[in-house]
Amino acid sequence: MARALPAAPKQPGEAGPGSGLSLLAGSEPAPPGADHEPAGRSCRACFGSDFGLRLRQGAGLVKTKRPSHAPISRSGRFVSGPSEAVARFTESVSFDRRLWAQDIQGSLAHAAMLHKVGLLTRAEYRDIRAGLEAIAGEIRSGHFVWKPELEDVHMNIEAELTRRIPAGAKLHTGRSRNDQVAVDLRLWVRDEIDGLLEDIRTLMRALVRLAGRSTEIWIPGYTHLQRAQPVSAAHHLLAYVEMLERDRSRFRDCRRRLNECPLGSGALAGSTLPLDRAFVARQLGFVDERGRPRVTRNSMDAVSDRDFVVEFCAHAALLAVHLSRLAEDLILWNSAEFGFIRIGDAFTTGSSLMPQKKNPDVAELVRGKAGRVIGNLTALLVLLKGLPLTYNRDLQEDKERLFDTADTVRACTRVLAQMLDEVEFQPDRCAAAVADPNLLATDLVDALVRRGVPFRQAHHLVGAAVARAEQLGCPLPQLPREEWKRIWPEFDPSLLEVFDLARAMERRTLPGSPGPGQVNRELKLWQRRLA
Repeated sequence: MARALPAAPKQPGEAGPGSGLSLLAGSEPAPPGADHEPAGRSCRACFGSDFGLRLRQGAGLVKTKRPSHAPISRSGRFVSGPSEAVARFTESVSFDRRLWAQDIQGSLAHAAMLHKVGLLTRAEYRDIRAGLEAIAGEIRSGHFVWKPELEDVHMNIEAELTRRIPAGAKLHTGRSRNDQVAVDLRLWVRDEIDGLLEDIRTLMRALVRLAGRSTEIWIPGYTHLQRAQPVSAAHHLLAYVEMLERDRSRFRDCRRRLNECPLGSGALAGSTLPLDRAFVARQLGFVDERGRPRVTRNSMDAVSDRDFVVEFCAHAALLAVHLSRLAEDLILWNSAEFGFIRIGDAFTTGSSLMPQKKNPDVAELVRGKAGRVIGNLTALLVLLKGLPLTYNRDLQEDKERLFDTADTVRACTRVLAQMLDEVEFQPDRCAAAVADPNLLATDLVDALVRRGVPFRQAHHLVGAAVARAEQLGCPLPQLPREEWKRIWPEFDPSLLEVFDLARAMERRTLPGSPGPGQVNRELKLWQRRLA
């Protein structure tokens, strides 16, 4: 969810705002005389009047001979507008309008700062704030008309504001679209991380619930997709909880690093105006754990930095890999060859030809979508690798990759959480699979080691016994005693007690092992942590 949209501090005796787009707590008071015309009015008035006229021309307030398809960002430097082909090719509002809430949030904070430092009168600030809040309401309700000829989300909002309110021409004072989009992206990624952290938490809870229903279910654990040793189904599921917790930790680290405010960096070299970057940082929540403002420290880096986008997409790619691995286990377990689980009808599909089919398409799509998330990360890295400092238009291409990554991993995380509540283990099939005595061959090696046999010798002896049992077509525990004696003359039949599965699992008491005691402790730990 987007943070509350900030506003400037109230003047003495000024009524509080009635809109939901309210001030963040702890705003600083405006300087004395801020409700009067700012100092140096004559010089700034000339610039503001000229710039405002051009902006209102672009917004349609003043008739002009400006060529069609000429965005207001072209200013007086150009004698003609871009061709229709260029306008279509370069527009980004078709996708970057997803940043509208963050753009207005940043603009409200910027306007509040301009008012605080005396670059906006109180009346101008009030008009700008009311106009931005009205536009936000229209966008939220779906009534705002986006214009591709205005290029992007920033110019669409600013042009509409200026069409309605002449003071809107002053909103861009001390700001470039370079630092504007940088702050929008940071706010957007920060919001997405907050939402994704909760989505992952919900999935972890679903895994813990399924594990809690499956503590008495034993299944083979696999290496190389070959049966290896017995584990509990709960222990297997909790392995994914551990992966997801690492994912959460990485996203929290990413959030901490990106939480610096780039506004005030301008196009690349800051501004000569008396901007208050710390004020804006506090307004937008760019603060440390002690509430101190955090601002970027190099204007060139600030406007060209997309490390936080790459980092988010890298962490998302690893999350997608974890989700894909979980999906693959569910797909295998759901197959007729395994038969360990059944997935509810609501999360499976059928065949257009074969009436008996019940396919795990949801899990298959989660597995498949990992590829596009990894591809988005690769695209971003290639996009950035050759860019000189500072901003380059190439960076327009970061947003679709970012948006798609966030949408994809959040959708996969949510649907898996819902599906897991419709998954049930099949005790009989699991018991039949885990009854394979070869799963406990390593336990027999351990028993020999406890009797003083060197590990490598014990490993060789048990391997020979397994091979001989396969030759004779009998289970390992039923290998005739004389065969055991040929392999190891000191064989003692009491060694075969290791093939009691329940007792074998009880012996697994090391921290992190799949023994019942350890698994129950881990379950309780995660239930407490995720409550």
